Amino acid sequence: MKRIVWLVVVALVTAIFFYLSRFWTLSLWPRSGLFGIEELRPQGSLLGQWVRGTDFAPFELLMWAIGVFLILTVLQKLYDRLNPPPE
Repeated sequence: MKRIVWLVVVALVTAIFFYLSRFWTLSLWPRSGLFGIEELRPQGSLLGQWVRGTDFAPFELLMWAIGVFLILTVLQKLYDRLNPPPE
């Protein structure tokens, strides 16, 4: 059961990372936004939208990669803490 929960967590985190990136091509909800929240547009690429017009825009992909690495590191630490190795 624990394994299924962790697989669901990994699938959700993967979908969120994919949605934040520029590689999201699916339009799964209306143009008004997910749950009516206009900022969650169906085209994805939220990070690009957030940094558009700033000095950080050319570094969007690098920021996304660093963020993914940091979040995955935190999730791995959480997993290690919640599932200690057998003795």
